[in-house]
Amino acid sequence: MDTTFSRRSMRQSYDWWLVIIYLLLVLFGWVNIYAAIHASEPAGILDWGTRSGKQFVWILTAFGLAGIILFIIPPRFWEAGAIPVYLAVLVLLVAVIFLGIEVKGSRSWFAFGPVRFQPAEISKISTSLMLAFLMSRAGYKLQEFKHLLLTAAIIGIPMLVILGESETGSALVYVGFIFVLYREGLSGWVLALIGLAILLFILTLTASPYVSVLVLIGLITFSNVLQSGRFLRWLLTCGVFILLMALLPLGMRSLDKAVHPEAEAVVEAIEEAPESPAEAPAITEGLPAEEPAETVSEGGFLDKVLGIDPLYILLVCAALFLPWYAWRAYREKDSFMSLSILAFLAGVALVFSTSFIFNHVLQDHQRKRIEVLLGMKEDPAGVGYNVAQSMIAIGSGGLTGKGYLQGTQTSFGFVPEQSTDFIFCTVGEEWGFMGCFFVIALYVLMIWRIIHDAEHSREHFTRIYGYCVACCLFMHLFINIGMTIGLMPVIGIPLPLMSYGGSSLWAFTVLLFIFIVLDHEERKYF
Repeated sequence: MDTTFSRRSMRQSYDWWLVIIYLLLVLFGWVNIYAAIHASEPAGILDWGTRSGKQFVWILTAFGLAGIILFIIPPRFWEAGAIPVYLAVLVLLVAVIFLGIEVKGSRSWFAFGPVRFQPAEISKISTSLMLAFLMSRAGYKLQEFKHLLLTAAIIGIPMLVILGESETGSALVYVGFIFVLYREGLSGWVLALIGLAILLFILTLTASPYVSVLVLIGLITFSNVLQSGRFLRWLLTCGVFILLMALLPLGMRSLDKAVHPEAEAVVEAIEEAPESPAEAPAITEGLPAEEPAETVSEGGFLDKVLGIDPLYILLVCAALFLPWYAWRAYREKDSFMSLSILAFLAGVALVFSTSFIFNHVLQDHQRKRIEVLLGMKEDPAGVGYNVAQSMIAIGSGGLTGKGYLQGTQTSFGFVPEQSTDFIFCTVGEEWGFMGCFFVIALYVLMIWRIIHDAEHSREHFTRIYGYCVACCLFMHLFINIGMTIGLMPVIGIPLPLMSYGGSSLWAFTVLLFIFIVLDHEERKYF
């Protein structure tokens, strides 16, 4: 027996804080699952015919999986078997599209009698192992294009297959791996570009393409000011240009009002339009027939003034500056300015493709959820029903909640999927703000412990895998709680370790305990 290991007890060589937090979350989730279903399925918490009884079976089997990982499977298996595990799961992801069953519009489940299994859940484990294996190899450099391309393929292939299964929520979790790449040397500007793309998409939908392009120019200008430190030069060139372009629509509207005063009557009539469709024809009575309502955008601004779209004036003016900045970037060998030009061109392309993506790429239920989330439409009885009822449940809990099994929203089943995706609103109603704080604090502490242990790891494989685990947990936590309080669209994603379901519980148990055993392997020698 290793004498070094013999001097260290099991209490010292395992991170028992992670184990304790895991147990608290699992057990707290179980009692809240019972709270969510006790009115509709009146029975004891251990009744095998109810969701709480079935969850108890999943919990016991999850404990068994944790024990196998801790005490039976050699820790080095996870690094050595990363490639075959990744390929095997990838085969399952493809196979489920053809051989799986459809559940709520998503063909992502295998069914074996009463047991259902979702490969997308375990794909997070296989992708994390594969990333850790690749990025811990000698000679790997994320800054090299071939290594970056290979890393992107490892993340992107299963993500695209999961999107093909209509599992948008599970696919979105893969975006979290970008934080792992950032830790391993990816430039922070990449994260900024991703945030910029999301911002442009939202602005184009909620405001206008003109506003999106103007914001794009402003942010790129600000980035170059920070990078170069030449504040005065950028202010005199781009700053004045942005200010003039921001005032352009107002100036053109005033000009159009002077030239075509009847167009203003159309604007005022539409802004004062009655809600009743029967009264709508009266809006244009007495107005010239040659002035169609299309001259006014949905946002209330003139799309075309004197036959010219202000967006194209902005783009033409910006295009006149591009050759000069491109020449300067080449002359001064300024790579940041070159990337800024590429970012501008890509941003403009995204703005013009937003309508196509929104109307032809996204599915109908996804569009409706985004419209409700962004306030573009009100649908409290339709796609917005879940979120509205969830927010009512959480808000009604107050500071300490209504008491266990006393929640009215929960007992009367106002919130659909309350034991799965919306389990957090059960916590909010029956345990109040203190219960929500307790749950979120447990998750934050778990993620912090994982990152802390990963940073103190000598093995690159363990460190990278630990960050993958932390990012998966964070993405699930952020998206799930965000959608229950109306900050994210409803995309069907469980709360880790707490939501009802065997696939999710098993997957997160395996994901976490692989890291615990890898961390244990290093702890026992120092």
